[in-house]
Amino acid sequence: MGGRYPSIVLLGCPPVPFKVNADRRHHIPRQRDRVTNWSEYDAGLRQRGSLTVWFSEEAIAAWRAEPRTTRGGQPHYSALAITTALTLRVVFRLALRQTEGLIGSIIRLLGLDLAIPDHSTLSRRAETLEVARPPSSAEPVHLLVDRTGLKLSGAGEWLVEKHGTSRRRSWRKLHIGVDADTGRVVAAATDHQ
Repeated sequence: MGGRYPSIVLLGCPPVPFKVNADRRHHIPRQRDRVTNWSEYDAGLRQRGSLTVWFSEEAIAAWRAEPRTTRGGQPHYSALAITTALTLRVVFRLALRQTEGLIGSIIRLLGLDLAIPDHSTLSRRAETLEVARPPSSAEPVHLLVDRTGLKLSGAGEWLVEKHGTSRRRSWRKLHIGVDADTGRVVAAATDHQ
């Protein structure tokens, strides 16, 4: 013990302070359900990553767009083709180029002879694509309306506090109409502020 600092020994205290009340602390119980059929459990975990895609004969026939009778260029892809690609984009959270690659690989794996929409076509057609809404029932709907403010752009809060802001922050009001029985969003509209 011949160092510069004297050593201190506390009697009755554990060497690690966070273990003082270890005997009275809440312990997480062990898992009680044990896996008994490992092959079934393993197959179930593999099945979670399985992806099955098929195109019906009607979808294959409707992939190419109908010829346009008005002036202008002829569309190559139907609304069904664009909707399919954009749905896969949303489901897998992909960028447009990745969506083009995914839909192309799916079509090749299925052995189909269909043209693949490129990313610029997907972007352009997504702006004007009319999405079919689910059929409305003839019964009256109990509508719950909520109005919420959304911050679209502007400097972060710490930046405003530190440096101040030179431009006005942009907000929009979002009005949402929700069916009280199903919880489905029936209507949405925005206002500038």
